[in-house]
Amino acid sequence: MAIIDKPSDYFNTKLFTGNGGTNAISGIGFQPDWIWFKNRTSAQSHAIVDSVRGRKGLQSNATDAEYTLASGKDFGTFDSDGFTVLTPQQLNSFNYNTGSIVSWNWKAGTSFSNSSGSNGANLDSTGSVSTTAGFSIVSFTGNRSTTRNIYHGLGAVPKMIIFKNRDTTNGWTIYNEAIGNANKLTLNGTNASGACTACFASTTPTSTLFTVGDDSDTNGTSNNMIAYCFADVQGYSKFGSYTGNGSTDGPFVYTGFKPAWVLQKNASATQGWQLQDNKRNGFNGANKLLQPNDSAAESDVNRIDILSNGFKVITTDAGQNTSSASYIYMAFAENPFVASNFVPATAR
Repeated sequence: MAIIDKPSDYFNTKLFTGNGGTNAISGIGFQPDWIWFKNRTSAQSHAIVDSVRGRKGLQSNATDAEYTLASGKDFGTFDSDGFTVLTPQQLNSFNYNTGSIVSWNWKAGTSFSNSSGSNGANLDSTGSVSTTAGFSIVSFTGNRSTTRNIYHGLGAVPKMIIFKNRDTTNGWTIYNEAIGNANKLTLNGTNASGACTACFASTTPTSTLFTVGDDSDTNGTSNNMIAYCFADVQGYSKFGSYTGNGSTDGPFVYTGFKPAWVLQKNASATQGWQLQDNKRNGFNGANKLLQPNDSAAESDVNRIDILSNGFKVITTDAGQNTSSASYIYMAFAENPFVASNFVPATAR
């Protein structure tokens, strides 16, 4: 994968005010394929849509199946420089009237279809991928009867995969390289990393395929499944881990870029997910926190400093820095630390 000099070509955070009706939002810089919404000022669910599933919402803080058009909880359209949200909006994080909404936007962009299901070890998959950005959205129909391999399109080994059974009230299940192929995390919950040999059949993904086993969270029988797959890309994305030290002079985590978006989870204990970005405040000293497992409004806390080449943890809060606890993180860039033209980024 090439170095990405301009991360905002593939990821961008957009803030807007909801109007409760048709609301066209532009200025993203690309046509997004995965959009994650949250009403910042009130207790409304996180809402997730993607171009592969279409105008159907999922909630990161709930186990609910996806919302269909018939329920009136549809999203709208994916536009060339943003998106349009429609009315009615029963899932209010899309476009709650007068609400302060944050949307996190990712680009994939290239459709794929892999018909390998005739091979008994594999399942067919379709989706959208950017090999440049190390991101793919993969749709497949589960069978649960036995271990199956699924094509993800990245051309690189995924470091993190987020699964959701679209048809049932199963939880969001996460594969993360740092916790291994026999364990899982749950996006809608606070649980520590837990054993799940059936989730990924204790098999590490390859540059071509990921593996699912006999578990309805990742391979429900005849269920429509979605998987969001991520690989490291120099100067753009990083998926890793660090060990807490329990001090306000916490660990420095090197990413190789100035982060625009950081998601953290204590993998050792029951703690919520921690999500901070560079737009909802814009400078160090007053970063605002949202939790993907919780519908609560954002809180004014300062737990990380965003630096030119990574982030520094500055809290003793158990969600981000208990001594000797293991934490996983997922980060996307505002600027690469050193781009292909060797110009270093700056901190905030």
